[in-house]
Amino acid sequence: MKTLVIVIHPDIRNSIINKRWIEELNKSPEKYDIHLLHEVYPNGKIDVSAEQKLVEQYSKIIFQFPLYWFNCPPFLKKWLDEVLTYGWAYGSKSGYKLSGKKIALAMSVGIDENEYTQTGKYNYTLEQLTAPFELTFTYVKADYQPLFAYYGIELNSSREWIERSVPLYKNFLKSF
Repeated sequence: MKTLVIVIHPDIRNSIINKRWIEELNKSPEKYDIHLLHEVYPNGKIDVSAEQKLVEQYSKIIFQFPLYWFNCPPFLKKWLDEVLTYGWAYGSKSGYKLSGKKIALAMSVGIDENEYTQTGKYNYTLEQLTAPFELTFTYVKADYQPLFAYYGIELNSSREWIERSVPLYKNFLKSF
């Protein structure tokens, strides 16, 4: 079964690393379906029913995005708020449509990995910063998986640095 990769990036055409990851995903259309939220909903109005029907078709879902101000892009939060509704994602006999589905995050992160430690500059790990995702997906009975992050793009956006991320991203996808 294919994996759904929901990409949340407000300017994917000018993206450096997320665009490169999409290029890699496109090499295996038999394995991955790519859903570019900003392209599907350029006006920001989400078709909740269509999103729910789409998600129901997959047992594995990855949310791919750049980390913004130690959080997800606002459109992902909007998607979560609108799509994960009572009676569909949780809270009733007909809810829990995400139950058992594997869900993970794949993120490009601007600063270096050593900044995201208990003793680093910000005193928080990336796992701590993304705990609300884990809680959300646990609450709706999904099978939340370890995240993938590629660090340092803000400091090093060379072609070599970007290309180093590709095999790491592919290994993450294989293990997912």
